[in-house]
Amino acid sequence: MAKFMILYRSSVSAQDQMANSTPEQMQAGMDAWMAWAGKAGDAIVDLGTPLAAATRLGSGSSATGGDDISGYSILQSDTVEALASLVAEHPHLHVPGNSIEVLEFLAVPGM
Repeated sequence: MAKFMILYRSSVSAQDQMANSTPEQMQAGMDAWMAWAGKAGDAIVDLGTPLAAATRLGSGSSATGGDDISGYSILQSDTVEALASLVAEHPHLHVPGNSIEVLEFLAVPGM
């Protein structure tokens, strides 16, 4: 079974979303995520967490990332097509401007 990194992209940072949401809005969001997680079942390896803004390191990078990655999950599936079907109803996609990126983990040569 293949593993996939799921990156949640948003036009508003996770920090801003949490800071500007009422407790009721946060609870409704968590309820939607947990309902989806219940349907996803064993496909979830790591449900993940919201993420702070990226800090880039290395040559040619800026001090702050400015990326719109707001969270991640790690899922497993037999095929990327089956995974896409599972993710199609994710509550993250119900928010205008949000998207999900799916990246398959590759085997490390020699390991």
